[in-house]
Amino acid sequence: MDVFNHPTQTAVRFFLLTLLCVAISTSVSAQEVTYPAGFDEPFPLYSKALGPFTRTISTKNERAQIYFNQGIQMMYAFTTEDAARSFREAQKADSTCAVCYWGEAWAWGPYLNGPMSKEAAPRAYAAIQKAMAWKNSANPVEKAMIEAMSLRYGPELNPDTRAAQDSVYAKAMEAVADRFPKDLDAVTMYGEALFLLEPRRGNRDVKDPDVMRLHEALGRVLKQDIKHPGSCHLFIHATESSQEPERAAACAEFLGNSIPGASHINHMPSHTWNQLGRWGDGVRSNIQAWHSDQKAAINEGFAIYPNHNLHMLLFAASMDGQAAIAVQAGRDYETLTGFNLYSALTLVRFGRFADIDGLSQRHTNDIYGGMWDFAKGYAALRKGDADFATVFAERVLTASDSSKAAFRGHSAKHLLGTVGNILMGEIHRSKGHTEAALKSFRMAAELEDQMSYDEPEPLPFAARHWLGAFHLEQGAYADAEAVYRDELLDHPHNGWSLFGLLEALKGQNKTDAAVQADFDASWARSDTWIRGSRY
Repeated sequence: MDVFNHPTQTAVRFFLLTLLCVAISTSVSAQEVTYPAGFDEPFPLYSKALGPFTRTISTKNERAQIYFNQGIQMMYAFTTEDAARSFREAQKADSTCAVCYWGEAWAWGPYLNGPMSKEAAPRAYAAIQKAMAWKNSANPVEKAMIEAMSLRYGPELNPDTRAAQDSVYAKAMEAVADRFPKDLDAVTMYGEALFLLEPRRGNRDVKDPDVMRLHEALGRVLKQDIKHPGSCHLFIHATESSQEPERAAACAEFLGNSIPGASHINHMPSHTWNQLGRWGDGVRSNIQAWHSDQKAAINEGFAIYPNHNLHMLLFAASMDGQAAIAVQAGRDYETLTGFNLYSALTLVRFGRFADIDGLSQRHTNDIYGGMWDFAKGYAALRKGDADFATVFAERVLTASDSSKAAFRGHSAKHLLGTVGNILMGEIHRSKGHTEAALKSFRMAAELEDQMSYDEPEPLPFAARHWLGAFHLEQGAYADAEAVYRDELLDHPHNGWSLFGLLEALKGQNKTDAAVQADFDASWARSDTWIRGSRY
């Protein structure tokens, strides 16, 4: 059966005709194919970093097979340029290996964390043309995937047709997946193609037809192999912002070790663990990822998004009460990026006010500078200098109203507004201005609630940790209970809220064995003596 004998064949053929016209019209001006510096130099095999995953391809050359296996593992780990180099090494070993050219074309294309670049477009097109030239030496599923991917690319990047090409490619991969339902990589590629038609970030409704189609495609693979690294990686991303992130828990148990030296794969389970409140598991996942990032220096790991791994590590450790790990991850983040916002925020989270004096210089960026001001002001307040703290709080709140800066898509209004109101609430509380304090804490929680979904959230604490503590101090125990229960919906099993909830129940002469057990389990890894939900 030909791959195009499918209900979408009319659309596919129309697109082929369009693509031919585009190729003819741009043949003279098509962008020259250039590659990153050193691309054609010999590329190593990362034997200690790779996992057991393999895909048998149409080659008799062992070296081509080994490098193809490395390339596909790297693609499933989002190490795209290294994957392209691995597929190129496979081509060097077997110049007739059609699927080896297909792999390189895949590597240069758009993926979940990034669109195709102008420079990559002609590379992808050149690779898939070579794959098409050798497709008759490929097995049936390889040939089908090559033909489908040939619809994905033109000789140069055309933003006006990019979405149409992605849609037609997804339709073609649907046909391939239906034709070869037992080929788990083909079905995974179909799932990836569907995912690229979706917004990368934002909440996903499990009842949305497009989300259902995406989940079904990836679920088809995981029903046959719960350890498939490609589908599990994508399934975690497809479920983490949905109402049912637990759907990915089964495969997340295995994913982190499936490619031992791929830091992004090590880290990925924490996207699910954070949503489920498995903070200790999140810490372990990101420590493993950070170690793989460092192993890259000796070719025993792939360093993929190391600053993101540190951010996820400090976030999970902060929720888990692991101060030493959180603070060190904040420092490592500063060393890696030059930004000290997480050095500042983790020190506030764990009440390390003396250490805040040693923070490096204030950054000129409004967000980073505002977080420095927040930490300095908070430390000043805890040292008894409310006037100095007020100067910092007013600076933070002024920037929240006026600055156009953003961090990971979050505005100054929301980020600086949240921490500025936390600090101002504490200042009012210290002066006995209870109504003003309550207003500030509620505003902090409201602004935090307005932040868009992120992975992880930008602040390693919750504004309700301050709002709940204020209610407890005022003897408003029922209000405190409500606040902490609401907060636990956002961050399940975090010990800060569970401790506050226990105090709120005690104030009402209530006990709850389940909450006590949850706290005991959640705080079991903590190195922190907890006295309240905030310092």
